[in-house]
Amino acid sequence: MRVVRTRAALRAALADAARPIGLVPTMGWLHEGHLSLIERARLDDASVVVSIFVNPRQFGETTDFTRYPRNEARDLEICATAGVDLVFAPSVEEVYPVGFDTTVSVGGIARPLEGAARPGHFEGVATVVAILFSLVGAERAYFGTKDAQQVRVIRRMALDLALPTEVVPCPTIREADGLAMSSRNARLSPAARAAAPVIRRALLEAHRLWEEGERSGAQLRAAMRTTLASEPLARVEYVSVADDATLAELEVVDRPALLSLAVRFDEVRLIDNEPLP
Repeated sequence: MRVVRTRAALRAALADAARPIGLVPTMGWLHEGHLSLIERARLDDASVVVSIFVNPRQFGETTDFTRYPRNEARDLEICATAGVDLVFAPSVEEVYPVGFDTTVSVGGIARPLEGAARPGHFEGVATVVAILFSLVGAERAYFGTKDAQQVRVIRRMALDLALPTEVVPCPTIREADGLAMSSRNARLSPAARAAAPVIRRALLEAHRLWEEGERSGAQLRAAMRTTLASEPLARVEYVSVADDATLAELEVVDRPALLSLAVRFDEVRLIDNEPLP
């Protein structure tokens, strides 16, 4: 496995890489969810590239950026064991050189939910992913569907900017108690970690009601809030029952929809979702 840290070294390493290339963009602190993306890329592609970069432009809160867990040596060991061919681990200055003054802004799909709760977040995501797509030139890039809106934003960006990299969504990987795997989970206190599976229970309760015939968006949102209220440590930011394609809130669930929510435990913000086919 090769590790490169500059744009020039990345281009040189990719010059003789076997194609097709699969890209797995990460912010490090790798877990089983990331490994599932690497495994999928390993199946689909001749070469697998993993990027490790904690992107400051997608963090609205400076403290959230500084507290984001990091352990590059551990991540590189995991990548080597998983059969990754190339790791791109640049500095902030390498990704955003002196004078950098461009932002990629995606339209309607980026405005609700995470876009409303975290102003500027998706501009930061779209900008760094556009840079990575351009630098790596991969045939495919892999993203977990825990970040369902992010997948939609990146897919829209790639389509609109005619970027040839195919965006491949992959299933959410969960802990045994249903909590979606996330690098942020490492920051949960023991009490918060014990409480956090209420997120999954809330989504499943709304899904159960939908399966039983409930089609009122308001009732499904209320069911999620009621379940979340059973956990004193949970501070709800939003619950959503939205059109699966546009993420516009639904009053009547008469089409494919997405249940999603954002909840804080102490200072750790977690998101999750569940599709309604």
